[in-house]
Amino acid sequence: MKTIAPSFEVIEPSFGSSFSFSTFDENANSKAHLWHYHPEIELVYVNGGSGKRQIGSHISYYTDGDLILIGSYLPHCGFTNEQTGNKQETVIHLKSDFLGSSFFETPEMKNIANLFIKAKGGLAFSGETKKRVGQQIAEMESLSNFDRLLALIRVLNELERSGDFKILNAEGFSLETQVQDNGRINSVFNYVKDHFQETIPLEEVANLVSMTVPSFCRYFKKITNKTFTKFVNEYRLVHASKLLAEKPMSISEISFDSGFNNFSYFNKSFKEFTGKNASQYRQELKSVFK
Repeated sequence: MKTIAPSFEVIEPSFGSSFSFSTFDENANSKAHLWHYHPEIELVYVNGGSGKRQIGSHISYYTDGDLILIGSYLPHCGFTNEQTGNKQETVIHLKSDFLGSSFFETPEMKNIANLFIKAKGGLAFSGETKKRVGQQIAEMESLSNFDRLLALIRVLNELERSGDFKILNAEGFSLETQVQDNGRINSVFNYVKDHFQETIPLEEVANLVSMTVPSFCRYFKKITNKTFTKFVNEYRLVHASKLLAEKPMSISEISFDSGFNNFSYFNKSFKEFTGKNASQYRQELKSVFK
């Protein structure tokens, strides 16, 4: 069996700047499909479109663009591809001490330091915050390095003060203090990403990381706060949500394309996961995008 190596991304600040700032038209981000992690905090604004987000052990489907803040060493995939339909994607990478080790200990910056702590679980912003702050991030492209820095501090301050956010991973998921586990857990995540449409025997995944099945089950639950079976099912259900929104396939076809061999089990799982049955979910999305 081939082991999929995790990807540790090395990021350099933009020329003349203390942080990295990149913009991509539509789906031009060549790293979007990679499962990777890095010590830098990552702020991403996807301008329009809909797609799948996988951050740590959290998997979900976003619509009408996305604004997310990802903490240090929190593994994730990119958020855009040729089906997303976004206008532009802006990605900012910064180290927690990018302005000096004591800068965020000053009274004026304590709230941003608090934001960085919350970001360890991954934050998804919604509502007016996503629209307003997302636009501010997009406008940073035309600014000088100095004005871009000031704009970034304002953006981070607004994000910390906002109540329009959801923490994506349970407390304690961050791998920052478990760097030795990065390779192991990332190999598992990569394997699920590439094989979720197939049956995935527990023995196969446990063997992938050289563990017994009971040891692997305990390990995965400890790291992610969910069972491996639940993680795989959630991955499949988010894929199904994406197909329901984007493809004119029958619901039974979507069920099997998402890795479910039992249609009634898919229906039951989808309703538990979204609060709606698949046909209702598709109908509501159609009414939103009319």
